[in-house]
Amino acid sequence: MSETVTGPDRDTGTGTAGQAAIPGAATPVVPPRPGGFLARAAAGAAGLTVIAALLGLARDQAIARLFGASHDSDAFLIAWTVPEMAATLLIEDGMALLLVPAFSLALTRRAAGGSWDDPVRTLVSDTFPRLCAALTCAGALLALGAPWVVGVLAPGIDDPSLAVDCTRLTAVTVLAFGVTGYFSAALRAHGRFLAPAGVYIAYNLGIIGTTLALHSLWGVRAAAAGVAVGSVLMILTQLPTFVRLVLRRKPRVPQRRGARQGVSALLGASALAPVVLFVVSRQAQVFVERFLASSLPDGAISHLNYAQKVAQLPMVLSMMICTVTFPVVARAMAAGDREGARRRVERDLALAGTVVLLGTAMVLGYAPLIVEVLFQGGAFDAVDTAATAGVMRVYALGLLGHTLVGALCRPYFSTGRPTWYPLCAMGAGLLVTVGAGLVLTGPFGVDGIAAANAVGISTAAVLMLAGLGSRAVAVRPGAVALALGRPATAAAVAGTTGWAAAASLPAGPVLGLTAGCLLVPVAFLVTSLALRSPEAVHLLALIRQRFSHGR
Repeated sequence: MSETVTGPDRDTGTGTAGQAAIPGAATPVVPPRPGGFLARAAAGAAGLTVIAALLGLARDQAIARLFGASHDSDAFLIAWTVPEMAATLLIEDGMALLLVPAFSLALTRRAAGGSWDDPVRTLVSDTFPRLCAALTCAGALLALGAPWVVGVLAPGIDDPSLAVDCTRLTAVTVLAFGVTGYFSAALRAHGRFLAPAGVYIAYNLGIIGTTLALHSLWGVRAAAAGVAVGSVLMILTQLPTFVRLVLRRKPRVPQRRGARQGVSALLGASALAPVVLFVVSRQAQVFVERFLASSLPDGAISHLNYAQKVAQLPMVLSMMICTVTFPVVARAMAAGDREGARRRVERDLALAGTVVLLGTAMVLGYAPLIVEVLFQGGAFDAVDTAATAGVMRVYALGLLGHTLVGALCRPYFSTGRPTWYPLCAMGAGLLVTVGAGLVLTGPFGVDGIAAANAVGISTAAVLMLAGLGSRAVAVRPGAVALALGRPATAAAVAGTTGWAAAASLPAGPVLGLTAGCLLVPVAFLVTSLALRSPEAVHLLALIRQRFSHGR
């Protein structure tokens, strides 16, 4: 599927991200058809995301079969904590929240006219070299300080030397992920979503290929080397499009003087600090989990990781909706269209919540079969399957909270003005996670850690939803809660139905899971329609329309 660009600026896609005509512009920008474009962009990006997710499962399957849930796999996952943090900070939340508004403003000023400087190229020249220099130093410090990092992340692990080696191998991701995130933000602001969505395909292929090729020589260190190889492939995936779209594109009209200072101000320290600290506090949920699990028997960190990776797949798909529409919200806020931004955000929250709640129902009903089909075999035995499935069901209770936090942070930072409220809300949620984890880990083990995660992230989501209207976009928390209440009820019904069917119907794991993939969505849709959920009604209308066109 190719990206379809509407509007006059077909080369750059600047007419596709929700930009309206700007008074006084030398070349007016035609308002796009956001519904059709966003649907196509979301569908294309979602397709690549599904492929990347399947490759991610294949990656986890390879690691599970080769190393099981053992000291080696725990060591790798401890080292992988830093790339996970870097991916969140530098590819997704942090870099996107900072740079998408900055590039959106630069594109708006490119269209408005003024001086002969191109604001987009100026933004790149002002920020990209400094970013690369800072991240190179950070990666070098990580490699040198790997023993200290491992000691902080997992003080209870026996023989940390393997984790230290893996951490040093993955240190290159600090720079590689930063460049990847920069390219992704620039392309998304230009209305291009396929190349950014494809980076995780390259990443997972790099990990899988390197692990399979070198595991007999390097053991689990091969997986760490694969993380480094995959991160470099992520850059190469986007580089041609970035060069063609951002660097080689010549400005068509004069630009206003002073645009340089206005755009660069969006990336000053006052705007940078709230975003970075928010992302770090959000990712600190993983730090807390692995810190607590390091004192449990070998394999605990691995059980948490496998459960989390699979349980969060529905969240990845639901967040693609908000990723595609974030530039639209940023442009609307820049143009002063707060009512349009409110409608878009409320719609996104309802759609993303519906998608993730359907996935939640599937996880609740069929977690043991999912884990058995995906992972059981080789070094990963039935005991590991049972432990991972139990953790996965507990994790599922927090999936809606994770999705809402990821969706709500975007409108908070779409204005380009510094706001500390998301950090305060996330900090409160993190304190709840720590407190609950300290209380629940002793009696319940890994299940207690997963429960603490669900309670903490849900607390943060409620606080962020309650504060959004008075600080960024005037969403109506009551309307959002009502829109999410109906699919939440449908998820409870569908999940319970699936759980009962999986336990009572004798069938092999593959056949049983296949039946569940039909039963749970049908139960979810029927219940949603009975409750008159707008999203379900809209989906049924689309199905009927497609069917009638097919006939």
